Amino acid sequence: MTIPYWRLMGHFIDHACHTEKGRNGKVYAAGFIYTLNLRNGLLRPFSLITNGTRRHQEIPVLRDELKRENRTKNSTQKCLYVYDKAVTDYAFWNNQIEHGNLMISVLKENSVATFVESIHFDTSHELNTGIESYSTYENNGIRFSIVNYRDPETKKLHRFITTLPGSINPGTIAMLYFKRWTIEKAFNNSKSNLKETKAWSSDNNSLKNQMRLTAMSYNLLRTVEELSKIQDPELIHPSDKKYTEDLEKRQQAAKKRGGFVNPLFFNERIARISSYTIRAVQNAIMTGKSLSSFINALVAKLVPRVNQIGEH
Repeated sequence: MTIPYWRLMGHFIDHACHTEKGRNGKVYAAGFIYTLNLRNGLLRPFSLITNGTRRHQEIPVLRDELKRENRTKNSTQKCLYVYDKAVTDYAFWNNQIEHGNLMISVLKENSVATFVESIHFDTSHELNTGIESYSTYENNGIRFSIVNYRDPETKKLHRFITTLPGSINPGTIAMLYFKRWTIEKAFNNSKSNLKETKAWSSDNNSLKNQMRLTAMSYNLLRTVEELSKIQDPELIHPSDKKYTEDLEKRQQAAKKRGGFVNPLFFNERIARISSYTIRAVQNAIMTGKSLSSFINALVAKLVPRVNQIGEH
């Protein structure tokens, strides 16, 4: 069974001009939670956090929304959520396992847990590059896994916590978390290119519609760009070429320090949708240009692949 990998992100924008002040006489930013599918890069509106009349934290909204979805969701349908420091309640995420909701997060420095046992993994497998240990820990009778990953480039130790079963490679867990870092710029498209900087209304239903339309617009642009990329397997997007060249520079610098860039970073990634793609789609809509003609224009912008080193 294929498990959808979701990267959760809170997204805050300016409140609507006519938003009423709260009891304390203040107004706040309007907030949403989106999920980005780490397999295909498509955006999904997850939940409204606040319309700006009061300050609200993401985590309680996330929990409430998952509970609502659990009422109608088939528990055999599993979902993996990758989130920054989401584990503030071990009992909550332990309970979510029976609903098919699994998670990966970074372990908080002040987390209290007791070591139970080590989990065997293949230390020679490339997927597990940088993994120092993979273990089961316990907190108040609740068990979970912790991955200690030392970045071979920076020598920095990262500790990840997950409710995934121990049969999953620890290197896969680390890379899935790192993958959420590589797509931060993808969310920048909504503010920089789609101009989603202000709430349309203080009405909750209007704000939910704003989320849906933003996701629809983003997904249309994402689909168009990915379609252009697969027209010629020998060519890549200019941003992918720049990313690979930057990795090669990092690789050379790391070697001088006695380290190396994890080869898994040279794999495919979810990149920010280019401004050129967005302008091309906008032009096509305004001029009535056909899909094939502006896809061809996007393909013309592709460049030859870079010879990747990616070795250490």
